[in-house]
Amino acid sequence: MPDDAELEAAIERLMEAERFAAAERIVAQAAPQLQKVLAAALAEGGWFGEPHEAETLRAATVPDPDERIAAVRALLAEEARMGMMVGVAVGWALNEELRQASAERDDAPGRDEPRPTDQPDP
Repeated sequence: MPDDAELEAAIERLMEAERFAAAERIVAQAAPQLQKVLAAALAEGGWFGEPHEAETLRAATVPDPDERIAAVRALLAEEARMGMMVGVAVGWALNEELRQASAERDDAPGRDEPRPTDQPDP
């Protein structure tokens, strides 16, 4: 786990346009599959179950139009925050899976050993 300084430095590097553009390309490529993982994680966390439906109905039926708009905006902001947080967690977990798979490939027996040939020994 990175310490606070390492995390802060990594976030600063993400603010560099080219670094973030590369990450955007990778995420865009994986978006359909990641969307399924995100939806499953949100559903398992209860974010879009009965409590969410009740809150949606409450926000949509507030009698005062100004209060209704405020309630809907608050609900949308909360949904966006939750989606981002769960999305970051999914991305973090995906990164760990990719690192582990890469490490396992690198540690595979015979990785750096010469390949046998089809030629018989003289």
